[in-house]
Amino acid sequence: MARLDPEELVETVLTIVESVPRGRVTTYGSIADVVGTGPRQVGSIMARHGGPVPWWRVVRADGSLPPSHHEEARQRYLEEGTPLRRSGAAVDLVAAYWQPGG
Repeated sequence: MARLDPEELVETVLTIVESVPRGRVTTYGSIADVVGTGPRQVGSIMARHGGPVPWWRVVRADGSLPPSHHEEARQRYLEEGTPLRRSGAAVDLVAAYWQPGG
């Protein structure tokens, strides 16, 4: 993908997040690969602009979310039927992963 200007990058990231199906997740790194940036930049975009989109459907590479969002995300996972690990502390990426742009 061609390098996006900052505004287009934000819009593209948020559009991808909106397209993640209920009960599924993707990772910051997977989105970054699609838009041609790094996972930290995707995380920064989500922190600043991700409130209106289903932010809980974007997780770290290990299936977890930052601790500050864990409880709200876990509740949403339960509501949506997102597969969780036995511990309930992270998403089961094998069962729940969705590939953006695929």
